Amino acid sequence: MYIYNYRAFDLYQKPVISLAILGDERVNWRPDSYNYTIAGCEVSLKFPTVKLLDYEERWTELETSSNPFAIIVMAHLKTKATTGKLPQREQWKWKLIRGLYEKEFEREQIIKLFEIIDNMMTLSPELQSSLESKIKQFEEEKTMPLMSNMELRGIERGKEIGKEIGKEIGKEIGKEIGKEIGKEIGKEIGKEIGALEKSRDDIKTVLTVRFGQISSEIEEIIGKITNPTILEELLKLAATANSLAEFKQSLARIQ
Repeated sequence: MYIYNYRAFDLYQKPVISLAILGDERVNWRPDSYNYTIAGCEVSLKFPTVKLLDYEERWTELETSSNPFAIIVMAHLKTKATTGKLPQREQWKWKLIRGLYEKEFEREQIIKLFEIIDNMMTLSPELQSSLESKIKQFEEEKTMPLMSNMELRGIERGKEIGKEIGKEIGKEIGKEIGKEIGKEIGKEIGKEIGALEKSRDDIKTVLTVRFGQISSEIEEIIGKITNPTILEELLKLAATANSLAEFKQSLARIQ
């Protein structure tokens, strides 16, 4: 959370709000801050959190809400509640999808919500087929169906079709796309790795110049550190420590 926050600030030079949405099932796990202290320097980040589990007791509020995210929260909660109970999941999935027709959302919004629910609340092929039959029958009874049969089928079949198409043309296209994407990803990864390696080398160089040869143990510990902020602090310590032993003690505290 802290890393995303400071990188966003560094990139845009604007105040950044960090928010945490907790979708786990641990009632008492509610982290809302991050901090560390080193050599008298303290860094702290406090952020607001939302625990989706709390909304189980606010189900009626979710049902009556006009916020599209309320539908997503309901789908999440019922997906968790019906793990290993696919028939019940199919019933809840149908209820949530049917509820989309009653909401005053834009058509495109509803289709997107349908896709999210469909991907989140996965069913067996038999139950999925049963659900599609219910949707088809329901729409036939309406004068203005929300989605055509082609759209409904396309949402479900798109993944499989994509896989088949990918098998045929993915090799050639993948090579070209892969080259371009690989270049960009490679540049970013290279920058990160290069910066870390340079920081580690700088620390070892300063220690060697000041105290002579350093032990393989210290080199190994420094080589395992991947936090840029900690490496920056270690560089300062390498330049100010009175002895190699003092630096090693500080290094042990960081671990």
